[in-house]
Parts: sequence; structure tokens; C-alpha cells
Amino acid sequence: MFGGLARFVVRRRWWVIAAWVVAAVLLTGFAPKFKASSEQTDFLPGSYESVQAFDLTRDAFPQTRGQAAIIAVTRSDGGALTEADQAVTARLAATLDNERLRGVQQVAVGPIAPNRKVEMINAQFTSESLDDPNVAKAIDRMRESLDKGTQGTGLTARVTGNAAINVDAQESYERSDAITLGATVVVIFVLLIFTFRSVVAAFLPLITVGLVMVVALALIGSVNAAFDLKGDSLTQSLMPIVLFGVGTDYILFLLFRYRERLRAGEGGKTAMVTAVERVGEVIASAACAVIVAFSALILASLGMLKSMGPAMGVAVATTLVAALTLIPAVVSLLGAKVFWPSKSWRAEPPHHKAGRLGGFIGRSPWPVALVSGAVLVALSVCALGFTANFNMASAPPGTEAAKGVDDLEKGFPAGAQEATQVFITSTNGGPLPPGAAETVAAKLKTAEGVAAVEPPERGADGRTALVEVQLSDDPLSKAAMESVSGPVRDTAHASEPPGTEVIVGGQTAVMVDLQKAMNRDYRVVFPIAGLLIAIILGLLLRSVVAPVYLMIAVVLSFLGTIGASVALFQWGEGHTGVIFFLPLIVYLFVTALGTDYNILVIARLREEARAGHPPRRGVGHAFEQAAPTVASAGLILAGSFATFLLAEADAMQEMGTTVALGVILAAFVMSMFLVPAVTVLLGHAAWWPGHQDAVRAAADVREKDAVRAAASGRERDGGLEGDGGRE
Repeated sequence: MFGGLARFVVRRRWWVIAAWVVAAVLLTGFAPKFKASSEQTDFLPGSYESVQAFDLTRDAFPQTRGQAAIIAVTRSDGGALTEADQAVTARLAATLDNERLRGVQQVAVGPIAPNRKVEMINAQFTSESLDDPNVAKAIDRMRESLDKGTQGTGLTARVTGNAAINVDAQESYERSDAITLGATVVVIFVLLIFTFRSVVAAFLPLITVGLVMVVALALIGSVNAAFDLKGDSLTQSLMPIVLFGVGTDYILFLLFRYRERLRAGEGGKTAMVTAVERVGEVIASAACAVIVAFSALILASLGMLKSMGPAMGVAVATTLVAALTLIPAVVSLLGAKVFWPSKSWRAEPPHHKAGRLGGFIGRSPWPVALVSGAVLVALSVCALGFTANFNMASAPPGTEAAKGVDDLEKGFPAGAQEATQVFITSTNGGPLPPGAAETVAAKLKTAEGVAAVEPPERGADGRTALVEVQLSDDPLSKAAMESVSGPVRDTAHASEPPGTEVIVGGQTAVMVDLQKAMNRDYRVVFPIAGLLIAIILGLLLRSVVAPVYLMIAVVLSFLGTIGASVALFQWGEGHTGVIFFLPLIVYLFVTALGTDYNILVIARLREEARAGHPPRRGVGHAFEQAAPTVASAGLILAGSFATFLLAEADAMQEMGTTVALGVILAAFVMSMFLVPAVTVLLGHAAWWPGHQDAVRAAADVREKDAVRAAASGRERDGGLEGDGGRE
């Protein structure tokens, strides 16, 4: 099948390239655009309490529906605010309110702290969308006005609160995305030049993957529109890395095989046909494993994962089609010039290091398996100390929003910046019973982790009241989440007056429910994805045994990567935890993409077994061909994620470092040591029940080689049939 596809592509290479370009142009012009949402409640099922609370806010308290900002006013000398200072604060609030900034509902003076060190000005926006450009423009304008209004007053006024934090965070992540994408391109380019000594080969992934990205994003937008799926900002940030990582891997797999066939004496077009025929099944199997791993996320209850799964699956499927059509078409058009200006492709490299490594594994499989396995097991044990950190949504360090939070905490509880909302609503359709809200508020004052409780506020429908609770801890901290999930919700529910229902919401409650949903989805998605990947491996290898130990190795790699992150960030640098979605990132980029390396190595070992070579000797020859490919692909993907260290956001730095370590573990510990060593130990039993075809397969290989040699001779005389011999 792959040989027939390759022959068609090589003969019609100009048509194939033109088809991709036309598809990119048409899809860009007419397909729905990919749109990202960053509102957490958009991704939680409606059964969660925080989502129900969010709906109550919209219905009963429309004036609070939009985002909110807090302006923290303090004295520059750190002293207590005087009556004159409060008058200036009132004037600042009135000035901002009179400006009638687009998207702003109201600006009004808020409370002053008991110690009089800080006073609030509250700003309410009309938009709930965290991506609304009017909010960002209004906050920038407020900051300009406040800078002018506080000159000569001895006061400092900083804009913070969820709206300002989001604006500053968005700017930080946009800068980080631009920096890391640029650095990723540079890293891939440099490493490819080092690998092939070729400028053309280095440019090949950058140009082709860029084209694939245009097509993939348009297709994802169409899928989201057709199935009413929401895109999320995390998918948007990770998409370029996925496409460059997967695309570069598949291009490497193909170019290494293509160069190998050129060295064997085949002509350019025949060599490409042979390369696709030999490695096409490996690329397709690797891509299918990744697509399955990504698509399994559609089983998640969390909308963020449900939307990410199809998006990533479409991206990888598009890359697979490009790897089997666009890349062969371009390379067959260039021929050996794809390795220009280097001429080293003509001579078979000695492969001393790879051959010696394979020979060592063949001679000493037990020590290699024990040491590599022990490394992964030891790191996996560290994963037991994993603590999720939800502070990714907090203000980036050094920003005005972060400084404003510090100012607020000079006089208010840490939870004042984002109050937890407790709703008391009537369940019989009538008005809320008198005193019901006051009863709940009084009980909440006694709950552990609560610093202050505001007086109840009646809703527009008469059936609902809102009690705002200020927590003692940062609303996104582990302590605050434990308070909301435990004492606050328990106290609120236990104090329900007859005929009412109490619902706890707010940002902290959203994060509590988000954690519950993610834990549930991990338990469902990961086992199903693992089973489906094992089935794909079984079909590729025609084996029942090999997929079992391959999946065990993948699980160890997954846990070992998380354990390495825990050891580095929690224990080494003293972080309170690591980013809460780290298991998802490791699943996507280490487990899913790392399976590519397993498939490449195990497929080479399988070739040696089918050719009748003894396992201990076959691993040496397999390593001569597979090890350079795995090493190059692993270094490029790890290097791509290492560029995240240049990002401003701590979360992106943690993510990049963790994935880079995970790729190194997957490529060099799992795929190049543990899996080959276990395969040698098992011998032909690793391929049961398919190992009995070794003698027949060897004859098939000799026959195919003879046919290809004859085809190569015909190409040199006149080209592939129907192609007129054009290079």
C-alpha cells in the first residue's frame, strides 16, 4: 500500500505540491477560524457547583456579570491614609467613572482597610470574556489616568483584580509564545544542520510544517464549528510545538531511510519509493498511536480536554498525510540536492558509537535492563510527592497587577482580591425566607480559612442572595482550595435554612471543581488510550508480547517524567507544587510523542528478527540505523521544549523543562536502553505469535531488494514509468 502511494506521489509530485498549496489558500480564506476561550467555566460540565453558581450570578446579579478590577491606593511612604488621601481617592474614582471608558460599567470607591494602609476603588466591566480587547484597552487607559492623577499627591494607585491580572498574564504569555516559537525554529534549524550538514534539509521542516500548520488550524476551526467545540488558549499555545515536533520526527524518519537507500545505489525517485515503503508503516503506526492518545481526550468530561483531543488529533493526522505525500513529493523533486551542500551522504558513516552501543546491549542485556529500569522506577517513586499548583492564573511576577495584589495585602486578607461567592436561593419558587441569608453568613464566619464575610446582598429576582467570603489565603493557593472544598462548602451546605439551597462559587471554587474533573478524566482517558495504543503496536508488530512490555515502559516513562519534575521543582527549588495540568502535558508530549521512538526502534528490531538474525546480533545492526534517528529526533524535540526556559511565565518554564527531561528519558533511557534490552532477553518470544515467519520474511526481503535494484537501473536509464525520467 505504501509503495503504491509513494509511486503515485513521486510521479505526480508537482500536482501533490500544488494541491497542498491550493488547500492552504482555500482553507485560510473560507474555513472557520480557530477561536480560543480562556473562561474556566466554559470547560466544566454544568453539574459542578461552581458552574451553577456562575449561572446564578448571571440571572440574579446581572450588575456583577462582567469582569472586575480593583485599584489599590496606598501612600508611597507606606503610612496610613489620611482624610485628604481619601478625598484624592474619591476624586480618582470619579474621574475614571466620568471618562466612560468603552466596556466599563462603573467605577466607584470601595472599602478602606482597617489599618488604613490601603483603600480600594472597584471597577466593573460589561464583558465576561477574558479575551475582550476593550477590557485590555480600558485597563491601559485607567493606568495612564491614575499615573497623572496621583502626581504630587504622595499616593500610588495600581490596577489589579481578575481583569487586570488576566490582561497582564495574556501579554506575558503572548510574549512568551513569540519568544519560544522563534527559539524553537532556531533550535530545529541548527540541530538539523548539525544532523545532515545541509541547509536545504534544515529548511525543509520549517517550510513544510508551516504549510501544514495553516491547513491544520483551518481544519480544526471547521471541526470545532461543526461539532460546537470550544478551543482553548492552551491548545493554541501548544499547537506549533506539536506540529514542529511530530513533523520533524516524521521528516527525520523519512530522510534517514532515503539517505540509506541512496547509499545502497538506488536512484533518487526509486530511493524515495523504497523509503516510504519501508518506513511508511512505521510513520503511520506512530501517528495513529499519537492520534489515538490525543483523540481519547474526547472521553473527558472537562471541556478543555474534550476540545484539545480532536484539535491535536486533526493536527497530527494532517501531519501524517503530509509526511506520506507532501514531504516525499518535495524530496523526490529535490533528489540528492536535499542534502546540499554536504556530500557526506554518499558514504556510509562508520556508526561506531551506535554499533558499539547496540553490541553492548546485545552482550549485556540484563545489566542494561536493570539499570535503565531502575532509573525510571526511582523517578516514578518521586511522582508520589506530586502536588498540583493552580497559581498559573495568578498575576505574573513584576507586573503592575502583581504589585497591586501586594498592596492590597498590606491591609486586606489575601482572599480580598477574589472573594468566594456563596449563593442562597429559594427552592420553592417564592421569595427567599427572611433571615435565611443572614443565618448562612453568620455560620460562614466560623468556618476555618475564612477571614471576613460581607453582609448579604439581595438579587434582582428576589429569590437569591449573595454572601461574599474573603479567605485567609491567596484564592489560588492550595490552602484556599482546601478551605473551599472542605470547611467553607461543608459549613455553607450544613447551614441551609429550610426551603433554600446554598451554592458555593467563585474562582477558587472553579479551580476546586476543575481539579476534580481532571482527576476523573485522567482515570478514564489514560487507561483507554493505553489499551488502544497497545492494540496499534500489536498490529504493527504482529505480536501479543511486545506491546505488553512496551506499554509498561511507557507508563514508567510517564511516571518518571512527573517524578523528575517533582524532584527538581518541589524538592530542589522549593516550589509549593508544579502546574496542575502537568500530567496532561506529559501525556501529550512524552507518552504520546515518545511512543514514536519506541515504534521506530522496535520496528527495526522486528526487521532484524524477520530477516532471521539472532536477537543479540540483530540489535547491533538495528542500532546502527535506528539510534542516530532516535537521538536526532529526541534532541530536536527536547531542544524545542527547552526554549520554554526563555519564557517569562513560571508555568511555561516548568512545562518546558519537564517535557525536555521527559523526552530525554523516553528517547535515551526507555527507547535506546530498556526496550532493546528487554527485547534481547525475550528473544524471538517477543514477537509471538508472529516470529515463525523469519525464514519466509528473509526470502521476501531478498526478492524485494532484487526488484528494487532492477527498478533503480531502469530509473537511471529512463526514469520511473510515466514520469519521463525527470528529476
